Amino acid sequence: MSNAIGIIFANSGSDNLQGLAQERPIAAVPFGGRYRILDFALSSMVNSGIRTIGLVTPHQYRPLLDHLGAGKDWFLERKDGGLFILPGVMHSLAGSKDTFCIKDLQNNLEFLQKDYVENVLISSGDQIFNINFRDTLEFHKDKHADVTLIYKAVNPIDNDSQDQILLEVDGDQNVSNIHNKHSLEREELAPLNFVNIIIIRRELLLDIIEKYGSYGCIGLMEILASNIEVLKILGSPTNSSIGTIHTIKDYFDRSMDLLDLKVREQLWLGVDRTHTKIVDNPPTKYTSQAKVSNSLIASGCSIAGEVTNSIVFRGVILEQGCRIQNSIILPKCHIHTNAQTNYTILDKSVIVHGENVLKGSESHPLVVLKKTVI
Repeated sequence: MSNAIGIIFANSGSDNLQGLAQERPIAAVPFGGRYRILDFALSSMVNSGIRTIGLVTPHQYRPLLDHLGAGKDWFLERKDGGLFILPGVMHSLAGSKDTFCIKDLQNNLEFLQKDYVENVLISSGDQIFNINFRDTLEFHKDKHADVTLIYKAVNPIDNDSQDQILLEVDGDQNVSNIHNKHSLEREELAPLNFVNIIIIRRELLLDIIEKYGSYGCIGLMEILASNIEVLKILGSPTNSSIGTIHTIKDYFDRSMDLLDLKVREQLWLGVDRTHTKIVDNPPTKYTSQAKVSNSLIASGCSIAGEVTNSIVFRGVILEQGCRIQNSIILPKCHIHTNAQTNYTILDKSVIVHGENVLKGSESHPLVVLKKTVI
């Protein structure tokens, strides 16, 4: 078992998800047919031997609690440790740019004080990845680091986020600079993207909270950047597929990535599995008229139409003659005879009556809000 506790900031929200995050934080948005986005960070911590995890929640946290319960499906229903709900400050769901707000940690100081582990592993809850942190925790311990920042080297073409934090790392893995992409002047710098995952000494984190708690919502990364000369901050690379969900295009693209077998193998089919809430559904029923190609279909569905390049969640009904292309259909939707969708995302429990055609584009998918009847 790891000598660390975990904190997941699951209180980020976005106006750029066109309603998918209107009544839920990004962490609670359904993903990949049966998961929530939060499942990936939570499972990675559990698979790394971390058995005490605090979840910083927004003020609308009911969808998170509905999904997590007491944490049984993640092996966190325990007498010692387990899953802790840490109420965040009100600003976060509105879209604060400070991913790890010190005020959120100050409001939950007791969680950090009552456990005497050496380190705290902090992650955002709006990312898709599967990382076992055991080696990184050992690296952090062996190097006697104050802070270890996990990063990923990316192609500059793929690095289009102006809010992305970039790291400069020397040959000894020392982080010599932390800055935002929009403030970067040296184009020749190899882009080492910080992936919003930090390992930090618990005592140091407590000292930072005490010193900066009165500053309002200042971000932890901003504090580390201003103290880079006095702290031993190291970088640790990862090869995991990292997908951050900030916009509806992010959500659509990361979902479509799952149709690639190599991505599914990395996220789901390795030694470290991604855990989620168990639902006892019957197998999906396919009628003789059903046609399915290059798609992911969850359990409990009834498929009588055509499905191509799409992801269909649990409990969806697709009637005969309907045509689903390049679409994401969330749980309990019902699409009637001869209706069509293309580059469309249907939130939960949407009903589309026969002959309707819903069409977006690859760059601008059409989003239909929860419980809409068309």
